[in-house]
Parts: sequence; structure tokens; C-alpha cells
Amino acid sequence: MSDMILRASLTSPFGRKPRLAAAVAGLSDRVEVVMADTFDDSDSLRTQNPLGKVPTLVLADGSTLYDSRVILEYFDYLAGGDRIIPIEPAARFAALKLQALGDGILDAGVLRRLETLFRDETLRSHRWLGYQSGKMARALDVLEAAPPSDTDILVGEIAVACGLGFIDFRLGDEWRAGRPRLAGWFERFGERCPGFADTAPH
Repeated sequence: MSDMILRASLTSPFGRKPRLAAAVAGLSDRVEVVMADTFDDSDSLRTQNPLGKVPTLVLADGSTLYDSRVILEYFDYLAGGDRIIPIEPAARFAALKLQALGDGILDAGVLRRLETLFRDETLRSHRWLGYQSGKMARALDVLEAAPPSDTDILVGEIAVACGLGFIDFRLGDEWRAGRPRLAGWFERFGERCPGFADTAPH
């Protein structure tokens, strides 16, 4: 029975992170996903999270947690710890660093998306778009040189997979060109990660 509500959207890559994490941690049956419209002034999301952002997790007592990193840490706690965030220090900080890299890809990708969504073409800053694209390209090159684990599904792997999925869904970048190791990792991750297909953006 659900005792938590996750405010998210079917297209948000940051909203996908806790949905995947819940599946990996065995918590999906406790989480009801309720869609949120971040652009709707009347959506209750704005009272649940003053930033009006997804994901936001509403707990049984009505209190809330945000953002995705905090929610994933909470899910790890509920799962008994050491499930998606390792306890051992070296592994823990490696996972958190990889999550930061994946989230950085998402941050830059979302900024690119918003620039094209909200600005007429004549007003778009190509310098800004290039700046964000450069961040993403460098991060992807690092991941090609050292792909994430093929055995673990931790916060880092989840974040990177959500980042790659967002690129495919929203940006259409040919990120696989010249990055066969990362492309292979992403395909294998999709095959072994619980909930991966079910949480795909659409």
C-alpha cells in the first residue's frame, strides 16, 4: 500500500531518477506517482515545494522532501541502507561523484531544452547553448573512458542512465558516435535495471 506520493512528470529526467530508484530498492509499491504541472500556478506542487519543481516526495505525515538526490538518499534509508548508496566510504563517494556527473549532464541538457523552448530562434544565445553542450560532451567523454559499473545499480548509474535517456528523448544528440563503450553500457543497463522500460519518458 502506498504511503508516499511522488510528484513528478512522465518527461522529467529528474523525476525519473526516484522512480527508478524505488524500483531498484523494492519500494515501488509504497510510492504513488502523481503527475505535476510545474507551469500551472494552481498546482498543489507549489505548496508542497516552494520552488515548484519536480520531483517532490510527499510523506505520510504531509511533510515533503526534494530534490532527487535527497529523495534517493531517503529511499536508500527506507531500504535499510547500502542499497543504492554504499556505506563503505570509497564506494560511497565514488557513487555520489558519478551521480553528480549524471546530474550535471541533466542540468546542462535541461538548460539547453529551456533555451529552445522559451526563446524564439532569433533570440536564442548560441554561445549559451554551446557552453552547455560543451559540458555535456566533456562529461560523456569521461564516461566513455570509464563507463559505469555493469554489476551495480547505484545512484550514479541511475543518474547517468537518466541523463542519456533525456538526451535521446529531448535533444536528439548523436552522443553514441565515437562512444561505443558508453553506448553499450547504456543498452545493458536498460536490460538489467528494474523499471527502466516502465519509466521511459513519453
